[in-house]
Amino acid sequence: MDKETVKEYLENSANIDGDELPLRFFERLIMHGLRVDLIEIGRVICTFKVPPRLLNGSNYLHGGATATLVDLVGSAAVYTVGAPFTGVSVEINVTFMDAAYADEEIEIEARALLVGKAVAVLSVEFRKKNTGKIFAQGRHTKHLSRPSKIV
Repeated sequence: MDKETVKEYLENSANIDGDELPLRFFERLIMHGLRVDLIEIGRVICTFKVPPRLLNGSNYLHGGATATLVDLVGSAAVYTVGAPFTGVSVEINVTFMDAAYADEEIEIEARALLVGKAVAVLSVEFRKKNTGKIFAQGRHTKHLSRPSKIV
């Protein structure tokens, strides 16, 4: 593949006129349709019907969408232990074991493995709702930076 083809693929994959998108558009794009089923201390479970807008070129849930769900749903588990903020991502990794397809119902379970003074470690499992089979597992490490007191 030549450089121009690669450039065109990256720059034109989502053609939008200007930068006039709503605030936090990316989160809305990924999270729209997510339902919260359970909130406990250190644990959040959500269900989600995989929408066609989040499919990759092979017609299954895009890995980037999965990683974003690890970030956003995992961060919610930080709040469940009483933290006033969720910090910033230091590392996110996702292991893919299977695929989820359009209109497939999935369950996302986030667990706070550690929420300390400076670091949070989260685990996020993705399961097929009808079989319980894990198709992806994410690990998320966050630095719990304190908001600046400088005004």
